[in-house]
Amino acid sequence: MADILTPALGESVSEASIAKWTKKVGDAVRKDEVLVELETDKVSLEVVAPADGVLAAINAAEGDTVVPGTVLGSVSEGASAPAAAAAAPAAAPAASGGASVEIAVPTMGESVAEGSIGTWLKKSGDTVAKDELLVEIETDKVAVEVSAPAAGVLTIAADNGSTVTPGQVIGSISASGAVAAAAAAPAAAAPANTGSAQAPASAHLSPAVQRVVSENNINPASLSATGPKGNITKADAIAAIGAAAPAPVAAAAPAAPRADQPREERVKMTRLRQTIARRLKESQNTAAQLTTFNEVDMTNVMALRAQYKEVFEKRHGVKLGFMSFFTKAVVQALHEIPAVNAEIDGTDIIYKNHYDIGVAVGTDKGLVVPVLRDADTLSLAGIEKGIGALGKAARDGALTMDQMQGGTFTITNGGTYGSLMSTPILNAPQSGILGMHNIVQRPMAINGEVKIRPMMYLALSYDHRIVDGKEAVTFLVRIKELLEDPARALLDL
Repeated sequence: MADILTPALGESVSEASIAKWTKKVGDAVRKDEVLVELETDKVSLEVVAPADGVLAAINAAEGDTVVPGTVLGSVSEGASAPAAAAAAPAAAPAASGGASVEIAVPTMGESVAEGSIGTWLKKSGDTVAKDELLVEIETDKVAVEVSAPAAGVLTIAADNGSTVTPGQVIGSISASGAVAAAAAAPAAAAPANTGSAQAPASAHLSPAVQRVVSENNINPASLSATGPKGNITKADAIAAIGAAAPAPVAAAAPAAPRADQPREERVKMTRLRQTIARRLKESQNTAAQLTTFNEVDMTNVMALRAQYKEVFEKRHGVKLGFMSFFTKAVVQALHEIPAVNAEIDGTDIIYKNHYDIGVAVGTDKGLVVPVLRDADTLSLAGIEKGIGALGKAARDGALTMDQMQGGTFTITNGGTYGSLMSTPILNAPQSGILGMHNIVQRPMAINGEVKIRPMMYLALSYDHRIVDGKEAVTFLVRIKELLEDPARALLDL
């Protein structure tokens, strides 16, 4: 008899709730097969079978609260030998006529325990070629593509939208269908001679690429494939947006009749969107949020940038943007007003003596906030390179958990989308977030004269439990001073 134990739940997490059992008492189970899902206030965890056998007992029902080490149930060992034996042929090489090859969920990144099946590009019974893209698995951070491990006939074991874990079998390919697939290949290639170049190009696009292609009216045949297996990636499709000429038909085509469209469409939220929604609401429910505003004259920063941007790029290999100036100003202001760089833990306030700045990045799947570590030790060039690398990783879905945790303050730039004013929501458990906005030419009174100046509104949202109004206003005014006279930041004045 092997006990099923509640695992360690992570730092500062003391209990969890039973979300769902995937098996019933008496069911046969295999070692490492997922048996129960646990939910904490931070993550979802899965508990697997400790051995092959039969689920003999369930000691904690769905909805019960458990702590690390709690015995959730037990497995009678040795009772599932027939099931294990039956599974062995499925894993055998595809050399024999009737053998099949399992399609398993790949590793989805550090600390990513589960994902959701996207849309299968093939149906059960379809013939597939080796390395042909079959399905995309979405996690709360990245999308992982799964390709066919062999040629043959596909059998799907996990439907669209199903929750899966690394190593879980989501389908199989019968090698007996490899001959049929090979025979079908010439027939599939024949239509290409009739002038239809788009169908083959779009046949193996992932759902993410298909969405970019369809929304921007791009011909898949015109895309350059840079994927590891010769496939077209989302980055390839995005790179082609600017180069793609608008289709003349699109301008002349009338609006589609409403009769051809449903009045409503229900779409399940992605895991990333669910995480964003939950964290933002938790932030509003927990912190005493307040926002203060100011405006900054960007004349001097823009002039300095225009004067040195070419030599800066030649010297450092990166463009000089506004984010490096704002990051420098924020770090100096945090030095002077440490409460904005702090967080609450129970009845304690934790003052941070390091300056890890979160930079909000918009992606096609949602907003993520990677962290620029030790920003106080970086030069302007170091900041620009760091932010550029994090932004690219975010858009490519390549961010790691470490790159998204531990920030002490966040900067978000709604101005890139044309926002004139906003009230950003705190990135819990941080106590401050700075909102940048669009730079607009406005008439300003300068020494008794009206002059046109490039102005930007700044917004600081802060946790009033830690930061007093005087500190918040002083912090924002300090940023304004450092940006309007950027030499002060460079000279540490």
